[in-house]
Formats: sequence, C-alpha cells, structure tokens
Amino acid sequence: MDAERSSRPAIEVSNLTHRFKSHTAVDDVSFQVKSGSLHGFVGPNGAGKTTCLKGICTLSPVQVGRIEVFGMDVTKQTNDVRRRIGFMPDHFSMYRQMTVQEYLDFFAAAYGIPYSERMKVVEDVMTLTDMEGRRDSLIQTLSRGMQQRVGLARVLVNDPDLLLLDEPASGLDPRARIELMEILKELQRMGKTIFISSHILSELAELCDSVTIIDRGKIKYSGGIRELLHDQQVPTTFRVQIDDPAEGTEKILEGIPGVLTVEPQFGGVEFRVTIDGGASSSRSLLEEILKRDLALHSFAPEKKHLNQAFMDLTEQGVR
Repeated sequence: MDAERSSRPAIEVSNLTHRFKSHTAVDDVSFQVKSGSLHGFVGPNGAGKTTCLKGICTLSPVQVGRIEVFGMDVTKQTNDVRRRIGFMPDHFSMYRQMTVQEYLDFFAAAYGIPYSERMKVVEDVMTLTDMEGRRDSLIQTLSRGMQQRVGLARVLVNDPDLLLLDEPASGLDPRARIELMEILKELQRMGKTIFISSHILSELAELCDSVTIIDRGKIKYSGGIRELLHDQQVPTTFRVQIDDPAEGTEKILEGIPGVLTVEPQFGGVEFRVTIDGGASSSRSLLEEILKRDLALHSFAPEKKHLNQAFMDLTEQGVR
C-alpha cells in the first residue's frame, strides 16, 4: 500500500441516502474508516447495513451522496475501486464439484493473473487461510467453517487493500469463529483494512479497534470502541474476592459510595461489584474496600462490553 493511499481514509461515506420506493433504507449517512483499521459495522436487521455495504463495493448505485474508497469515487472510478477491494457476502455461491485449488485458480484467472503467477498466488492464499492440507478436497465435502476459509481465500487472490466482509462468522461453531478471527487479525497486521458487517457484538468488541453503529438508516455512532464505551458511560464492573468473608460483607460493599450493584459469586467468596464512574471511581472503590478492613484477596476489572452501548444507542429511537 503506497504512502498516498495509506494517508487517506480507506472508506469515506458522505451524506449517503438510498430509497426503495417509499422506504428510506439509508438516510443522510456519513462515516469514515481509517486505513489499516479493523472496523465493525453494526446494526439490527433492517438498519441499512447491507445497502451501505453494496454501495461501498460498487454493487449498488449511489442515489444521493458520495462514497470514496482510498480517495476514489465508487461511481466514477468503479473499475479502479474493484481492483483494490475484496468482498465476501453473507451467502455466496461455490462451485462445489471443484477442489479447493481448482476453485482458487479459477478466480485468480478471472482476475487476470497470468498462468505463470497463479500457482504461487493460490499457494500463498491457501497458506494464509490455513487450507494447504485441503487443496485437493472437493468443496462439497468441507464443513461450513472450511468453506468460509475458502471464501476468504477467494477474495484475497487479487491482494486487495480493503476487505469487505458481510457476517463472516455466520453459522460457524465457536472454534471455527475463533480461528477465522485470528486470520483476520493476521491480515490486519499485514496492513489490510478490514470492514466487517456483523451483529455478533461480543466478537467485534474483542476484534475491532473501531466501530460504526447504524439503526433505522441513521448513524448512531462512529469511532473508536474505547471512546464509545466511555461516551456511553457503560458502568464498570469489578471482580472482588474476599478471604473468609463475613455474613455482612455484601451489605458492606453495597454501602460504598458509587456502588450500583453487588452480586455474590461462588458461594459468597467473590463479588461482582458494579460502579458508576471511570478510573478515578475505580481507585476510590479499592480505597474504600481497604478502609473497611475486608481481607481483600483479589481486585480486577471486568472488560466492558459493546453490547450495552449498542442497546442504549439503538433503543433511543424506540423510546
């Protein structure tokens, strides 16, 4: 990726509006995705995610507004944009009678990669997606998780700068999801920008560095995940373990200023304590526990989750 391209946003959507007859699917939407980021695009069903995604990958015309990919207008420079992107839809057709190697070679040829180079390209993408051992397997014999890997390998054969993935973990078992996410992290480390449309919020919180939340065709938030959790004031929860807790330990913890809830865990040896506030309140909680002469064994924060912020943002339009 050259310096000029990397200095531009990978995706820039400006005032995008798209209507289907009387229904407005996307209403004056604007957001950016930084080059090199792993960006989540989140929203309930019918929020407008697929409409935006199809516009970005040049499969749907831009009715009102503008979409740029690495500074290129998707309407005026369509072919240039297509050379720089790889799109994996939620449901995609596969030639099930082909082997993995035949399938990838077919698409490498479709991208115009010369025969003399195709074998190396196919080998590289199979290695990257950990499919070398399945090169001679018929696609119809592969599990859903393995087919997803083949689909990802397919969109990598043209070495795109930007990957657009629509629900890439849909239908996968937990192990296959974890393995897929590790592949995506490796692709980001290689300098690729990855844009994931998904509703699996917990995985996005662990995987992505930034997120855009859309609901009813409007953007509710776009930016870093840390900033989202801070802006939405998601309560902070701690795991507090006490050695030989007395019967009134739960009441003592509930009486500490700023404590919202106390939930005993593991027979009352550990407590899940939720407070209202940030880092300063975290220090205050620890100080207050120590002041009360409780035999503190451990004190650790739980990771904040995207789920609560997402629910708060998307429910605002319902109230």
